Amino acid sequence: MKFHQIKYVAEIARCGSINKAAAKLFVSQSSISSALKELEAEIKIPIFKRSNQGVELTAEGRQFLSYANSLLERKEYIESLYASTHVEPEAQFSISTQRYPFAVDAFVNLVNRTRNPRFNFTIRETSMDKVIDDVYTSISDLGVIFTSNLTEKIIKRFLHNRNIEFHLLKKIQPCVYVRKGHPLSGRKSLRAEELNDYIYMAFEHKQGESIDFAEEFNLIPARQPSRVIVVNDRATAVNIVCNTDVVSTGSGLLLEEFMDSRIMSIPLEDYGDKMRLGWIKLKNRPLSSEAEQFVEMLQESIDNAILFTEQVRAAAQSDKGTG
Repeated sequence: MKFHQIKYVAEIARCGSINKAAAKLFVSQSSISSALKELEAEIKIPIFKRSNQGVELTAEGRQFLSYANSLLERKEYIESLYASTHVEPEAQFSISTQRYPFAVDAFVNLVNRTRNPRFNFTIRETSMDKVIDDVYTSISDLGVIFTSNLTEKIIKRFLHNRNIEFHLLKKIQPCVYVRKGHPLSGRKSLRAEELNDYIYMAFEHKQGESIDFAEEFNLIPARQPSRVIVVNDRATAVNIVCNTDVVSTGSGLLLEEFMDSRIMSIPLEDYGDKMRLGWIKLKNRPLSSEAEQFVEMLQESIDNAILFTEQVRAAAQSDKGTG
């Protein structure tokens, strides 16, 4: 199969006639007819039905042309792409992350600071097991996850078996997410057992998956909540927190541009464990310049989130004092 044969088929289908197609392509009718006959013999299907009124695509021909047109389009794209003497290489970067606003912030900053006229960037917010799987299968260049004292051994063994390395960014005191106006919102800190009277919100994870891969900070050995809401995306989680008295646990980091102003976080007091926020990549795989920039911006975004979160808590305490 040759590209000129596919081009002939496409033109014949447009014109409805071999003669008209030959005239448009400036080739002889016999050349087109011969090329068409050879192609039909090679792929073993009749592409056109001939009649006195002209030619018409067969069912097999319509299917063939649907595939063939995409090949022609890609050929034309590649030809136009390299028609100039110099082509700027396309920048490519892909990140998979647990549902962290600071990761989105870093990604946005990367997009805004990229000067390459051609790039293809991807961000996926998903569960921890999927983040790890995306990095392992090279769907993503980097992943953003967390470990803790309780989960570190299992997760790091899991990463090691997949030739993935973990790079620590920050150790964070685990926190509780609540809405402003929640019965617990005026507290400076909380104990894990104080959450038992409230509905607990968690992100969905695969059936049978270990709790070590949960999105939320694990409160074991605290009593497991008797009422749980399960969600699978961050927008839904935000809406539920803002409109109910649910509680959820996590890093507690807030960013003004990426978080609803009705949400706040409260540290879990006297909790010996910490969240270790970090990024992962395949071992021995060098970082691209885009990946290096993203890691720098990720650290910057976390630092900014820490400052903003402290400001939100200070304002909440101030409102409580004046209320």
